[in-house]
Amino acid sequence: MLSFQEALDRLLAAAVPVSETRLQPLTAAAGRVLAVPQFSAVAAPPLDNSGMDGYAVRCADVAAGICLPVSQRIPAGTVGAPLQPGTAARIFTGAPVPPGADAVVMQELCVAGEAGVTFNQMPAPGQNIRRAGEDIAVGAEILPAGRKLRPQDIALAASAGLPELPVHRRVRVGVFFTGDELVQPGEPLPPGAIYNSNRYALRALLEGLGCEVRDLGQVPDRLDATREALRRAAADNDLIVTSGGVSVGEEDHVKPAVEAEGRLDLWKIAIKPGKPLAFGEVRKPEGGKAWFIGLPGNPVSAIVTFLVMVRPFILRLAGVADAAPRGFALAAAFDWPKPDARAEFLRGRMNQSGGVELYPNQGSAVVTSLCWGDGLVFNPPGQAVARGDTVRFVPFSELLS
Repeated sequence: MLSFQEALDRLLAAAVPVSETRLQPLTAAAGRVLAVPQFSAVAAPPLDNSGMDGYAVRCADVAAGICLPVSQRIPAGTVGAPLQPGTAARIFTGAPVPPGADAVVMQELCVAGEAGVTFNQMPAPGQNIRRAGEDIAVGAEILPAGRKLRPQDIALAASAGLPELPVHRRVRVGVFFTGDELVQPGEPLPPGAIYNSNRYALRALLEGLGCEVRDLGQVPDRLDATREALRRAAADNDLIVTSGGVSVGEEDHVKPAVEAEGRLDLWKIAIKPGKPLAFGEVRKPEGGKAWFIGLPGNPVSAIVTFLVMVRPFILRLAGVADAAPRGFALAAAFDWPKPDARAEFLRGRMNQSGGVELYPNQGSAVVTSLCWGDGLVFNPPGQAVARGDTVRFVPFSELLS
């Protein structure tokens, strides 16, 4: 079996970002991956402007008890005249500071009257002035390629006057599910059957990563049916994801089907949960290939292996430069005296003291452990944990987008 890191490195080395790009308006660019770095053709702010509602002055003109006449009024969006010596300009937040002024005194520190304005504070040069270009300089790179665009990135692009952004097209993923024992939610549950939770979990996970999902539904436990589903899924997708059928039982047909329609590059991985994870490729009818990842059938195994293995692979396909989730070193509020020889991903959550506690049942079919928890403890192979030891905790917020 490959180690977790060896398997992940192989997946990431194989993932080449989709080459097609789209120009997306800012209103639809959030969540997409930037394909080309962006530079600003303008400065922001374009001119020195006021950070406060108040009065623009020459510091040399302001002294205790002196009343300065107000020579002009400058609202935001207008440019004032040069400031006459010995006067003040009424100015509002965001308005350009008039030439000659070197400070803005906030209105709460001023007393305005018919004769003009007096000041309760002596200003310092530069006070309450936002300098031209202090946020964005002309020609500066504002957004690097490979960034998954967040609302604040959209705001920065808008500040630079960019109406649209070049993004990678969405990754196309075909999914299907094997297992004659599976029944769809809402249908009667015969003896020996279970509801197909993986279909809904994996679709939600894929859509949360911005994928274009094509659901081929449930496939009978037969080799011919599995091969046909692989051919259909490969035709117009970048990646095929399945759950179930990747073990070595007589009814597990996914592995031999992939080997017949393409090839497998790896199969068993030294992780818990999720050892039977398959990775390879399936030939497209018209030439080329679609990547293939086969997840285990147990629901916790399927979800956890998706989060730690499939997510970074898909993000790399989507063009994301850095797909590694952030982890945090926290104190264990549990004992784990009998670790597995494989890397373990334990369902846990932070407690009120900032430590991490574990769900009592870490079984690979216990979906409640994922709902109870708010992240995973990444535990190295053979690593026993005693209460108070430092562990690596990765929140679900780092793994779900």
